[in-house]
Amino acid sequence: MDARQVTDIFQERGLITAEQAATFIREAGYGDRQIEQVLVDHHVVDEDGFIQVIADSIGAESYNLSEFAPDTTVLGLIPSGLARLHGAMPIMGSGNTIIVTLTDPLNPQTIEDLRFALGREIQVMVAFPTKVKALITQHYGSEVTNFDDIIAQLGAGSDLVVTEGGGDAFNLQAVTAEANTGPIIKYVDAILDKAIAARASDIHFEPFETEFKIRYRVDGALYEMDPPPLHLALPVISRVKVMSNLNIAERRLPQDGRIQRTIGGRQVDLRVSTLPTTFGESVVLRVLDRSSVNLDLETLGMPDDIYNHILQVIEKPNGIFIVTGPTGSGKTTTLYSCLRKINTIDSKLLTAEDPVEYEIDGIIQVPINDGIGLTFSRVLRAFLRQDPDRILVGETRDIETAQIAIQASLTGHLVFTTLHTNDSTGAVTRLVDMGIEPFLISASLECILAQRLIRKICTACRTAYEPNEHVLSSLGLTIHDIGDKNFYYGKGCEACNNTGYKGRKGIYELLKMSDPIREMINERTPGVILRQKAIELGMTTLREDGMRSIFDGLTTIEEVVKYT
Repeated sequence: MDARQVTDIFQERGLITAEQAATFIREAGYGDRQIEQVLVDHHVVDEDGFIQVIADSIGAESYNLSEFAPDTTVLGLIPSGLARLHGAMPIMGSGNTIIVTLTDPLNPQTIEDLRFALGREIQVMVAFPTKVKALITQHYGSEVTNFDDIIAQLGAGSDLVVTEGGGDAFNLQAVTAEANTGPIIKYVDAILDKAIAARASDIHFEPFETEFKIRYRVDGALYEMDPPPLHLALPVISRVKVMSNLNIAERRLPQDGRIQRTIGGRQVDLRVSTLPTTFGESVVLRVLDRSSVNLDLETLGMPDDIYNHILQVIEKPNGIFIVTGPTGSGKTTTLYSCLRKINTIDSKLLTAEDPVEYEIDGIIQVPINDGIGLTFSRVLRAFLRQDPDRILVGETRDIETAQIAIQASLTGHLVFTTLHTNDSTGAVTRLVDMGIEPFLISASLECILAQRLIRKICTACRTAYEPNEHVLSSLGLTIHDIGDKNFYYGKGCEACNNTGYKGRKGIYELLKMSDPIREMINERTPGVILRQKAIELGMTTLREDGMRSIFDGLTTIEEVVKYT
């Protein structure tokens, strides 16, 4: 169940305060306990009290599962794969209605999915979610859905007919019906379930002339699932569009949507993007799993000197803090972690983002919408009339945004923003190239953090080895340089899907604004010379921080060479 939804309900009824709600959400987000267990453990309510509050909020009846023992007739009302995927435990059948308890009774999408899949009306009774989950595991098993079984249910099938006449017109009714059949619903749910269990950040559905590929990105690398039959491309992609409330009939233009689901007891947001291609629509889902992202600055693995300097910078009353790096290098996570650190009752925080990825209590977040003219520069200009203390600008894309950000910093605001450059000193060059006067850059900048995300060696199969001279030369090292240092790689095991890597960590490069650096910026010193001076003054480069991770046994030489 979504912790925020639950605590909102308890707050509305005066059972907890806003401060307690924030504490309970944090506990549910970072611990192994679900929100219902957190509330019971803190003696806000007992189990019966919890289900009564939730039942009252959705206008349903409560049901105590303590002595419930389903027979085979009841269990047969919902197939095992569907029960596991949707967290649904049948209680009884009555005519055309099935009465169920759910692991997440607050998610209306689950009820719709069950109604489509089973062809019967669904009535919900609220039981304690942990007990619902335990009963499902006990009676339906806990194994993941078997893809082969689902494809067998789909049968050999045939391509849905796309009519030749009327341009791109096609049989909308047939496509919609196919997308809402039980096996297609189960298949798509199983794909999402498997990808999220594997900690995927993106899921790709890609139709080609002779095959339909499904790939997912884990720790920055793409992996392919067993490809389904080609005839499933249209119904599967249509099912994703149905779930994200997109127009199924529109296949000639890109569309964007969003899916919110509870998978494995966790609230997961999926940003959906469709793209028309020669052989159908390519669909990519970006996974925003709030429970898998720890927005604590301490957990980002920064070297102590960089961490301590950033702590000082984010407490300053004004200036600009830039985080730079390519797409997917963790810039947003770093900035969110900084904001959480300074998100106090006496500070007004505003963010402009494209889009808003994670919602944080106490921070006013504005999604950018270029289509209606709601650009970064326009939002930032409006921010200055909202009496802010700290401002986050998701990305500085143009001179107008940069000028307003600098103006904001010089008039008593701390501004956080990102740029897409290769290293820290490159951010200065980019701002000058935009047309910003160097004296404004040197006066407003506090520091620039460049970062990358590199894969970590799987701890379950980590193995020591001695690198040869050729491998060392890629790092600019020789056998004599490494002394008695140890090197490791991942052999590959079940825990890491035989990749040798599991999880990622950041490597960092911090350019501090000292007087010599400010003078060089004012003199329009080339970026290469500026970088040399920063290194002379003690800046640790991305490559050097990557080598620290190699010597600590956290990553491989290949990963560091790839990203630095």
